Amino acid sequence: MKVLIVDDDAGLRHSLSLLLTESDFAATAEGDAERALEMALAEPFDLVLCDIKMPKLDGREFLRRYKGQGGSALVVMMSAHGNEELAVEAMREGAYDYLHKPFRPAEVVLTLQKAQEREGLRRELAVLKASVESGGTGLVAESQAMRRAVEIATRVATHATTVLLTGESGSGKEVVARLIHRQGPRAAERFVAVNCAAIPDQLLESELFGHTRGAFTGATADRKGLFEEADGGTLLLDEIAELPTALQAKLLRVLEEGRIRRVGATAEIEVDVRLIASTAQPLEQRIQEGAFREDLFYRLNVVRIHLPPLRERPEDVGALATQFVAQAGARQGRSLRLTPAALGKLMEWRWPGNVRELRNAVERAAVLTTTGVLEEGDFLLGDPRQPMSGAGKGEKLRPQVEALEKSVIAEALTRAAGNRRSAATALGVSLRTLFYKLHRYGLGGE
Repeated sequence: MKVLIVDDDAGLRHSLSLLLTESDFAATAEGDAERALEMALAEPFDLVLCDIKMPKLDGREFLRRYKGQGGSALVVMMSAHGNEELAVEAMREGAYDYLHKPFRPAEVVLTLQKAQEREGLRRELAVLKASVESGGTGLVAESQAMRRAVEIATRVATHATTVLLTGESGSGKEVVARLIHRQGPRAAERFVAVNCAAIPDQLLESELFGHTRGAFTGATADRKGLFEEADGGTLLLDEIAELPTALQAKLLRVLEEGRIRRVGATAEIEVDVRLIASTAQPLEQRIQEGAFREDLFYRLNVVRIHLPPLRERPEDVGALATQFVAQAGARQGRSLRLTPAALGKLMEWRWPGNVRELRNAVERAAVLTTTGVLEEGDFLLGDPRQPMSGAGKGEKLRPQVEALEKSVIAEALTRAAGNRRSAATALGVSLRTLFYKLHRYGLGGE
C-alpha cells in the first residue's frame, strides 16, 4: 500500500516514514503541501496522511483540490489538540478518518490497515459492479450500436430461439453469447463453447456428438459429445462457417429433431440444448461458394445479432479501457490509473483486433508499469492513421504473409516427418493452433 505523508513537521514526517516502512507500507513524505498535491495527483497513492494545519495550503483545502481534480486515494487527516472540529469537517467533505496528535504507533498502523482493507473491498466492488451492470459478462455498451445489440440479446434470452452472432474476430461474440445464457432460464445449467475451426474435421463429429467404444482407432471407451455435455444448457458453435459440409446436415437434423447419435452407435439420444452460432465470415457468401447449406443457414438465422467492430463504436473504447484497468488493478492488488493522454491515444487507435486487442494492450501496460500510472508511452500501438488489416495496403499484404506462414508450417512438418506435435513444438505454437492452421491452408491430408 502506497502512503503519502503530508506534514510541515520534519520530525513527524521522519517518524511516520520509519513506522510505516517497518509495517510494510511504502511511505513517501513531503513537507510542502502544494508539492504534495502535485505528487498525489501524478502518482497512484492508496492513502494520504495529511496534517490539518499547514502554512500556504491547509489540510481541508488540500482535500478539496485533491478530490476536485479526480484524486481517488483515501485521505486521513492528522489534527493537533484544538483542531478536532476541523478534522470532523474534513471528514464531511470526503476524508476517510482522522488521527489525533500525539498518536500512538499502534493507532496509526491500525487506521491504515482498516483503510487498506476498505480500499481492497472498494476495488473488488468496482469490478463486480462493472460485471453486474453488464449482465455478469464484462460487456460494455456505451455506443448506440452495442446498446441495440445488448437489447436484442436480452429480449431473446428468455426464449429458446436459435441465435446467430456475426462480427469480426474479437468483437465480443462469445461475451454476448454468455450474456444470453445468463439472462435466460438456463442460467443455472452449463454453457459450453467450441471453436469449429480449431478442431480437425475427422475429430469434430466425435467432439460434438460423442462416440462409442471401438468406433474408431483409439476409441477405448464410450464418450459424451458436447451436445450431451450442454444438455439442459447452452452450446455455442463458434466459427460455424468452418463446419464441414457433412456435419452441417447432421447439425440440421439435431436442430429439427432434438436427437443426436454418437459415432459408432445405432441408438439416438434426446438432447435439450439452446444453440447459439457465431461467425466472422458472411454465411451468405459461403452459401454462394457452395461451402454452407442454405437450409442450415435459415435454421440458424432466426434471430441475428451483429456486433460492430470497435473502430465503429469509439464511445465504447474509454469505458472498456477503464474497466480493463480496474480489473488489472484488482488482480494485481494495487491502484492503476489511466492518464487522459493515454486514454486519448487509445480512442484514436483503430483496433484491428477489436476488444481482445484492447484488453491485451491494457494488460501488457499494467504488467510492465512500475508507477501504476499508465502513460501514453506505455501503449505501443503504432500510427493510427496507417491502414489496418482489411483495408488498403494491409489487404494486399495479407496474402503474402499467409503464403509465407503456409510454407513455414509445411517445412516444419517435413522436418518432423509428419509428426504434428513435434512440428507444433518447433513452431512454438499449441497443437490446437497448428491443427487450425493445417485446416486453413489445406495441409491436413487425410
